[in-house]
Amino acid sequence: MQPSDSFTAESDTQQAHGSRRGAAAIVAALLALLAIFSLPPHDPLDKADRYAYAVCHRIPSHSFFIGERQLPLCARCSGTYLGALAGIAVLLALGRGRANRFPAPKFLVVFGIFMAAWAIDGTNSYASFFPGLPQLYEPNNLLRLATGVLEGLVIAAFVLPLFNMTAWAATAAQPAIVRWRDLGWMLLGGAAVFGLVASEWEPLLYPLALLSGAMVVLLVGAICVMLLLMIARRDGQARRWRAIAFPLLAGFGVALAGLAAIGFFRDLLTTWFGLPF
Repeated sequence: MQPSDSFTAESDTQQAHGSRRGAAAIVAALLALLAIFSLPPHDPLDKADRYAYAVCHRIPSHSFFIGERQLPLCARCSGTYLGALAGIAVLLALGRGRANRFPAPKFLVVFGIFMAAWAIDGTNSYASFFPGLPQLYEPNNLLRLATGVLEGLVIAAFVLPLFNMTAWAATAAQPAIVRWRDLGWMLLGGAAVFGLVASEWEPLLYPLALLSGAMVVLLVGAICVMLLLMIARRDGQARRWRAIAFPLLAGFGVALAGLAAIGFFRDLLTTWFGLPF
């Protein structure tokens, strides 16, 4: 056998092993999803509530209600996670699904303003839990939702390229946001989220509740996947989704377990100290 034939046979064997591992990972992921939907709580809205509680205090007075049902996330967190979803959807529609560079520096001032608005409104709102503590203004859910959406757009603009840099082999540089028009489209997506949540229209209950709960898992899972790729020193190597099938499965498994644990400890802290955590 010629050396080239031996190399080709070895390459074919590695590809076959990789295909089997990828298929096994897909099957395992489907089984894991089936288990998630099969285990209690069985109502999908209750599942969304439990995952949301890991990252949100879910205080009723700080939340929107659709019909008789409180949304899984408070007004600010609803804006954050649904705003991130809208931002990512806009970037995908603009052809930036594999964007691997952060937005140009000229956009950083705008994003800094978005984050400052989120931080100021959040701090002012939290001050209301302490009687006698001065506040800049009377907080309300519309402001919470608006500043949350702005934060969510910032998350989308940075998490998407960060994931791509970590997961995929180096390709031609593509910023997530290139022109001011791109940012305008993101703001339009954020405005749509604001209008849909603020409308409290009853047919939107399941879409908004399930999408917000799913985004909690998606964002936390994406962070876990990136960490696992870096720990395993496999970052920046994949060219196809199946090449990171196992890190994806492990990362989202860690995210689901972590969210469950965080929710449990938040319950304990809230009980012990009598304050929302």
